[in-house]
Amino acid sequence: MNYSSKIFVLLCLCSQLWHSQSKEIRFLSGKDSEHTKEWDFWINGGRKSGSWNKIQVPSQWEQQGFGSYNYGRDYVTYGKNFKFNDEVGLYKHKFLIPNSWKGKSINIVFEGSMTDTEVKINGKLAGEIHQGAFYEFKYDISDKLIFGKENILEVKVSKMSADKSVNNAERLADYWILGGIFRPVYLEANSKENISSTSIDAKADGTFRSNIYLKGIESVNNLKVELFDAKNILVGESQINIQKGDTLKQIQFSIKNPKLWTAETPNLYKAKFSVKKNKKEIDQTEEKFGFRTIEIRKGDGIYINGTKIKMKGINRHVWWPETGRAVNKNIDLMDVQLIKEMNMNAVRCSHYPPNKSFLQICDSLGLYVLDELAGWQKKYSTEVGKKLVREMVTRDANHPSIIFWSNGNEGGHNFDMDAEFAKYDLSNRPVIHAHHKPGNAFNGIDCNHYEDYYSTQKILEGENIYMPTEFLHAQDDGGGGTSLADYWELHWNSKKGAGGFLWAFADEGLVRTDFNNQIDVNAINAPDGVVGPHREKEGSFYAIREIYSPVKVNLKTLPNDFNGTIPVENRYHFTNLKDCQFEWKLVKFKTSFSSESGFDIIQKGKAASPNIQPIEKGNINLNLPSNWKESEALMLTATDSLGKEIYTWTWKISSNDEISKQFQKTLTKEFPVSVTENDSLFILKSDEKEFSFGKKDGLLKSVILDKKGKKMTFRNGPVFVNGKAELSSIKSLAEGKNQLIEVSYKDGKKAVWKLNPNGILELDYEYSLSGDYQFAGVSFDYPENYVINAKWLGKGPYHVWKNRLQGQTHNVWQNLKNSTRTGSSPWIYPEFKGYFDDISWLQLNTAEGKITIGTKEEKMFVRLFDFYGIYGAEGYPKLPSGNVSFLDAIPPLGTVLAFNINDKTESLGKESELNHLNGSFKRTLYFYFGLPDLGNEKTQFTMPKENILTD
Repeated sequence: MNYSSKIFVLLCLCSQLWHSQSKEIRFLSGKDSEHTKEWDFWINGGRKSGSWNKIQVPSQWEQQGFGSYNYGRDYVTYGKNFKFNDEVGLYKHKFLIPNSWKGKSINIVFEGSMTDTEVKINGKLAGEIHQGAFYEFKYDISDKLIFGKENILEVKVSKMSADKSVNNAERLADYWILGGIFRPVYLEANSKENISSTSIDAKADGTFRSNIYLKGIESVNNLKVELFDAKNILVGESQINIQKGDTLKQIQFSIKNPKLWTAETPNLYKAKFSVKKNKKEIDQTEEKFGFRTIEIRKGDGIYINGTKIKMKGINRHVWWPETGRAVNKNIDLMDVQLIKEMNMNAVRCSHYPPNKSFLQICDSLGLYVLDELAGWQKKYSTEVGKKLVREMVTRDANHPSIIFWSNGNEGGHNFDMDAEFAKYDLSNRPVIHAHHKPGNAFNGIDCNHYEDYYSTQKILEGENIYMPTEFLHAQDDGGGGTSLADYWELHWNSKKGAGGFLWAFADEGLVRTDFNNQIDVNAINAPDGVVGPHREKEGSFYAIREIYSPVKVNLKTLPNDFNGTIPVENRYHFTNLKDCQFEWKLVKFKTSFSSESGFDIIQKGKAASPNIQPIEKGNINLNLPSNWKESEALMLTATDSLGKEIYTWTWKISSNDEISKQFQKTLTKEFPVSVTENDSLFILKSDEKEFSFGKKDGLLKSVILDKKGKKMTFRNGPVFVNGKAELSSIKSLAEGKNQLIEVSYKDGKKAVWKLNPNGILELDYEYSLSGDYQFAGVSFDYPENYVINAKWLGKGPYHVWKNRLQGQTHNVWQNLKNSTRTGSSPWIYPEFKGYFDDISWLQLNTAEGKITIGTKEEKMFVRLFDFYGIYGAEGYPKLPSGNVSFLDAIPPLGTVLAFNINDKTESLGKESELNHLNGSFKRTLYFYFGLPDLGNEKTQFTMPKENILTD
């Protein structure tokens, strides 16, 4: 059983053991999107309207083939006079009530229904129509049920609310707006005298308080509270008397030395609440909770259990492409695990409270949660909003993972409701306003969205704590991990920097049942994630993982005097690095002509875990063997106390010059080299190969592989990607067994082509630049349609930007050609096209044969074909000429927002500035076209057997 499966089983067991109730539950719908039940259904408009059909519940009716699709910004797409489809769905379901439920208090519970919901039992209204899609509501239907016979449930669901403020808050928004009963519906039977809900406040000092809300109390009873630890051992208890008519009682007592809850140490306890009459238990309920203290120290920071914390957070919609906002525990578990895999510690529930299982998993695995009342950019009315705050907080109050309540998003704050949260939350969590305008700080926290780096610096100098609840908007390939390193360092090193929440977790792609099940992200509106709709990982995912690693390693290359000591910083808040594990590997990479990618492990061992306290610095001493330099690369993997990988860093040991010499040694046959010329071309020849160069521009014009004239269409280079290169002179000359074509340009650029007897064609070039540039280097042309796949030794497997080099590691990578545009169908990652970092050699497998290109100098970027980071009216940023480039500098990428869409990324920080270049650049490229005749030199590809070092 893998780690994920074990965690899921554990969570299921915890859910059964720690959330059991004396109440009896009977589901009328299915339990989630994977386990549904069939009800009768009729809809008044759109697909399959006007007749009774069957529908699965819970679900979104559009995903069941009913009604019409709407995106919340359709009023922009189709004009201000556009009217959303106010579809109305009618549900019918028959059910039986056991006779054993006679005399009990019976509620019908809806965990979520979009949007206005009218409920009838046997033709009688269960209560007032519920308005608001994302909130759990219930009706006492004890007096409307028939025992021993069929009961009829009728539910009328209006997609648009009759209350304008509900539509403004929930549905005129930048996300898909769907219809239907999308969360479970069930009956709960309680004793007539029962506990209706509880609100727990458990502090880090062991103090336990709880408000216990009671219903139907008729006679003298006893109320008992027992606390159990994770091993189900009783650690504390207390009891009080309750009297007839009591509706609220508070209990308080303490335990000694509780294990505290944090995102790093998600220690949970269980509280068992029992109502007894004459020593007999008549009602009982259980709640998980955690001991922890939240403090906002104004002008300082956010503290958990007396320790300042910083949020490494992301915004998450409740979403799955096939089922919309109807999801299940598997999806919730996967999302929490992915967020934690990125080394994040926080999540914002944008822009509405999630389903319950997500919060349970955040409690169990450890994430700080910002739980949000809906209000995308407009607010609920006070009348409706107060009811929804009560429903939200009553449901969620006991989750230790919830650190903040958010009263709406970006102007969707009704200030009249700020005080409502504390009425139902005994722990009185801080309330924040997630806003997008400066000067709207609330409770000492400024959450202003999408400030640039330099504005962030100024805000951090002000009086408030700064915690942007949205920043670095990740539409397409922008935002997310790009520029994040600068922002994170700024927050980490600033007294009042509290971190923030990236926008957003997943591309909100919807499987359109009206368009042959294609996934629709509504053009530029919804592809805002660092993972795809089905959680496909983009390049930003891995960049975030390195940037947010709590084990901070800044060593970029191994110094000449490297002795196995690696500086490290502990960026945990509560964990000593001695509780982590560190393993090193010395490896050799597969060669360019090997059929495999990857590496062979030569030696490996464990490093002693250093005793480094949170936020302190120190060293990891690897204790490498004396012959470590004989390997090609060093890898270091850090794992946490649970054995989960935090990150793996890689460093090259062999230089590109050494790697290029190894490549030449594999070519065992030599042939004489000659040069011919005609009016327009110089032609270098070796064996059956011919390379032609234009006399007017010095560019490679053609490559011929054999006497039959088989061509490779790699040509038109080197074109210098900055400025115009006007030819000054071109000539041929001999150098020993080699033949050269020497090209000079009027602005001082130079290019020398050299053909070696082993068939390697070399290009030496140099150029000088002074100023700010998007990119620098040379380009060639090759038809993209001819390419099958690529293989390279370098960093990968994802493409990079100047301000998103993090997250990629040295290896021999392979990637089948795809046309993925980040954020768009078909979401095949890693992308084939893009800029790739620190390339030693690249091999293109094409319909014409293999093309192998390497470099003898360090730090070369390769650009493969045409791609853009952000797609608007024009693709952005601009690309170098040609379509295969070998570069010394590549551009940064901004975000979709207006302040940097026009290639002006410098406002996002130092990493996002253009390349400041001043000086000359020299590089040698080598090219080999086709497969070499390797002769009997098979030993060149035999890797040493693994030698495992014992601890």
